[in-house]
Amino acid sequence: MIEVTFTQLQEWIAAFFWPLVRVLGFMAIAPILGHSRIPNQLKIGFAALLAIVISPILPPMPDIPLWSWAAFGIIVEQMLIGVAIGLVMQITLAAVMAAGEFIGLQMGLAFATFFSPDSGTNSMVLSRVLHTFAMLMYLALNVHLMMIEVLAFSFQHLPIGTAGLNLSAFDTLARFGSIVFISGILLALPVFGALLIINITLGILNRSAPQLTVFSIGFPMSLTMGLFLLMILTTNLGGFLQGLFAQAISFVDELIHALAPIPVT
Repeated sequence: MIEVTFTQLQEWIAAFFWPLVRVLGFMAIAPILGHSRIPNQLKIGFAALLAIVISPILPPMPDIPLWSWAAFGIIVEQMLIGVAIGLVMQITLAAVMAAGEFIGLQMGLAFATFFSPDSGTNSMVLSRVLHTFAMLMYLALNVHLMMIEVLAFSFQHLPIGTAGLNLSAFDTLARFGSIVFISGILLALPVFGALLIINITLGILNRSAPQLTVFSIGFPMSLTMGLFLLMILTTNLGGFLQGLFAQAISFVDELIHALAPIPVT
């Protein structure tokens, strides 16, 4: 007959529960895995499966009772680590949506919006098209699997029960948000710049020939040229997204090392 002591049972629960908290924090905000259309039961089940798979390679768990204030602090710490890792890729995909917003405004499609169920806000049609393309590339390049791998190896650099986190790393994460504007503008710049030149030219023509109204000539020309330039842009969009995802994964690795507590000398 197999006998299980209370100490052994507590060790087994801790070996499963602590990594589960970090995985749940990651899945709560990560692209694809944290989508609002995925049922919460399925998310929790997948997170539990990941925790079971990851637990054999983890460092020893802290000897802390699960029902204590110290355990509550560890829960908050693991949740912050998981959310920070998932937030990096969410910010990266926001750069693609920002590029769609910039291009859509220049094409005159600011009124072409619809409700987005995953974000709960209205967004431009063009930004949703580019975001969908980015999500397909995200899956085709197996970036979601790379993020899960990075999450698993984060337990080696940030063991559960470490002496706090380096809070200055969250300032680095906040600065990473600038990639939304930098990469978004870089992606939209070819189309944005060409359409800007067209609009300036139409403005000059409108001043010299008032009968050439903006609505009769300017809008159809901007829309037509915008669609033509988007066709050219999409030929290199895959390479741009591949570099953008590689930059995000590299930053996640730097963030994990930055979150490690500074040793006290």
